[in-house]
Amino acid sequence: MARLVTLDAGGAAASDSKTGGPTATLIYDDWYPALRSEQLRGKTLSTAMLLDLPLVLGRRKDGKIFAMRDSCPHRGIPLSHGWFDGERVTCRYHGWEFESCSGQCLTIPSLSSFDRLDATRIFASAYTCEERDGYAWVYIPGVGAGRRKEAAELPPVPELSKHSDKYRTAHLTADLPCNVDHGIIGLMDPAHGPFVHQAWWWRSRGSIREKTKRFEPIPEGFRMSAHAPSGNSAPYKLLGVYGEPVVTTIDFVLPNRRYETIRCGAKWFTSLTTVTPVTASTCRIDVVAAWNVFYHVPFVTPIAKFFGAKFVQQDQETMIQQAEGLWHNPSLMLIDDADKPAKWYFALKQARLDGSGKHPMDGPVELHWRS
Repeated sequence: MARLVTLDAGGAAASDSKTGGPTATLIYDDWYPALRSEQLRGKTLSTAMLLDLPLVLGRRKDGKIFAMRDSCPHRGIPLSHGWFDGERVTCRYHGWEFESCSGQCLTIPSLSSFDRLDATRIFASAYTCEERDGYAWVYIPGVGAGRRKEAAELPPVPELSKHSDKYRTAHLTADLPCNVDHGIIGLMDPAHGPFVHQAWWWRSRGSIREKTKRFEPIPEGFRMSAHAPSGNSAPYKLLGVYGEPVVTTIDFVLPNRRYETIRCGAKWFTSLTTVTPVTASTCRIDVVAAWNVFYHVPFVTPIAKFFGAKFVQQDQETMIQQAEGLWHNPSLMLIDDADKPAKWYFALKQARLDGSGKHPMDGPVELHWRS
């Protein structure tokens, strides 16, 4: 008999006044994708919101990207309203100039010969920012973490694995009107497919069958061990043209990353999906994929993006509908076994937040569900 557990909608009873939905506790001291790095060019300043933190981003003359808090430390006006010359960000209110990567103040125009203030001892908040897979990844430290650290001092920037020199890539994004917890457990939910993603090219409600999957613990996450992918999904069936066994592996790693690798002999497909908290009550899903399957088929990239966008849109529409119910902050539940990965996620998150490092899995386990 399935066991029910209650879910407190992200561990917080409060609602965000901007959306009315339940909020979630946020994980700091980690990397998050802020925006597509192709938006950072020339002397244009771009803005993004991560974990309720307003950011201004740009690309320097030397090609390096940077991220600063979108607020002048003098009087709080957003720095994005100012100017960027390729090296310095200038506040439009009083002309204070900041070195873009370190945030160090270089010039305060109003200082006179009578002033003794050393402008270079003032810093705007700056964050470590690196470019990977076409995204600007920003490391968001916890409150009181001190000055910005270099990337070499931090955990590796997340990166999509590639298994050959030649491959194609694509990306998708969608805003979700729910907190990051609901976004993530929706991402890993195996039972919604036949209902949310009904389509001739994916699966139908009539294709539901019993599944058995083996999971194993990995650092700060869990893995759906290598297995043959679902036979009731049309995209996986297409790989049969290569005449090789098809094997897929799926990893979830805190705070928000789902990695999938599909291998078919020398052919492969990989994806990295992230659910990033924009605010405490809203999030954004980003998908970046790479592949060498059907590499020489004309128009394969726009075709893949078209169907991928339809898939993500179906999730987005469902989350919008779910938000209508979550607005009232109802009591929710999780069941075994289909919701077991969601339970692991909440346990892993709590272990990160309380510093215990305790993993909810003692070892490999088999889960069973119908989808």
